[in-house]
Amino acid sequence: MKQPGEREKIKVALIQMDSKPKEKEHNISHAKELIRNNAVDAEFVCLPELFSTGYNLNLMGDSFYELAETIPGPTTEEFGRLARERSLAILGTIVEADSIRKGVLYDTTFLIDSSGNLAGKYRKTHLYPAEHSYFRPGSKLPVFELEGIKTGVAICFEHAFPQIFTILALKGALMIFIPSAVPTGYEYLLNLRSRARAQDNQLFIAAVNRVGKEGEISFCGLSKIINPRGEVIAEGDGSREQVVVGEIDLNLILKERKQEPFFRAMRPELYRPLVKPL
Repeated sequence: MKQPGEREKIKVALIQMDSKPKEKEHNISHAKELIRNNAVDAEFVCLPELFSTGYNLNLMGDSFYELAETIPGPTTEEFGRLARERSLAILGTIVEADSIRKGVLYDTTFLIDSSGNLAGKYRKTHLYPAEHSYFRPGSKLPVFELEGIKTGVAICFEHAFPQIFTILALKGALMIFIPSAVPTGYEYLLNLRSRARAQDNQLFIAAVNRVGKEGEISFCGLSKIINPRGEVIAEGDGSREQVVVGEIDLNLILKERKQEPFFRAMRPELYRPLVKPL
């Protein structure tokens, strides 16, 4: 694994895009075009939550079942070819169909390395209340070695749970991606929580969000890359498609953790109420 100090900088691109509800082929083609045209020098590229299908639960309804697919499957194969062609790692979040249990769906992020191989997947573990009507929650908080860097994922609403990020950091994550579909009106949560999670755990956060409108829901954009000090180093606006690109320096993680040794000061024995009723 490449640790801080072994690399100076890594370029990350966040694809802040609009999606057309239920138009899977169009959305995938559009995402690939945005990557090809705007992420030329990037080493990591991340797409928003449910970029290929649309997110509006009321509008999508049972279409989720029709549009779902397994991982690996056609979408990961298609982005695997693009990753290999462009020599970059790609993260995307789609509706995953359980390969064994018919009708079981997950809100899942796939991770593909620069050789085009599937490096793993993360099933959203903490569902927004309305999502329970369609999705099952995942049961694991994995950390992936992607391009030699320990990488974690949390999806949208999950930025509300600091415990997720601390667990991932304790497992060695240096960078955590947050693919989202945050609506207009909730900008304050996106802005505050993504910065807090970065500073809380002294690591990099790359939060990519949707723009555009699906039925009555508008999405607020504001995709951002945040350093271990909680500082925004690259950010999109709230009204248009764009690719947000930023360079991260992993050496800053060691600097912050040396200055304030948060993990050494932890007292796990005092946190038992988190897993045991008071």
